[in-house]
Amino acid sequence: MTGAVITIAIVLIVVGGVTASVVAYFRLQRHRADAVAMASYRKLAEEAVARQASVNGELAVISERVTAVENLLRSVD
Repeated sequence: MTGAVITIAIVLIVVGGVTASVVAYFRLQRHRADAVAMASYRKLAEEAVARQASVNGELAVISERVTAVENLLRSVD
């Protein structure tokens, strides 16, 4: 009887260890996939910031031109 209990305990410990290892492996794989996705999101965000800076620059130039046109129209009156 004692031998059977010890055998069952050892089998359960081994199965538990294998299960924990498999779960840890797939959790690691999921984390790696998330890291790759986050890297692409980071790159996309950097591109968006660069484009926004470009648009802000163009908007500043257009604003200056509009101000110049307004001043010209005021001087014509």
